[in-house]
Amino acid sequence: MSTGQPPSTIGLTTISRTVASLAVGVVHTLERAVVGEERIRTARGNAWEAVCADRARADRRAELNRLVEELAAARAAARTDERQPVS
Repeated sequence: MSTGQPPSTIGLTTISRTVASLAVGVVHTLERAVVGEERIRTARGNAWEAVCADRARADRRAELNRLVEELAAARAAARTDERQPVS
């Protein structure tokens, strides 16, 4: 006595997907209400923030490299001064 249709059941994955979908909708609506329409995070905004962060890291790395080179030069100069005989 089969009707030809599979039994309609709600599985655990269906429930978790539904809950996740509702949670995303709530968070998105809450973000719009709290932050404001003009300050919503977008892919473009995220990409720009990543570019700025990369530039800042590169600047810090260059500054650190410059300081290390200065210290190495000062240390080499100090060694050279120690090796020269005193007249």
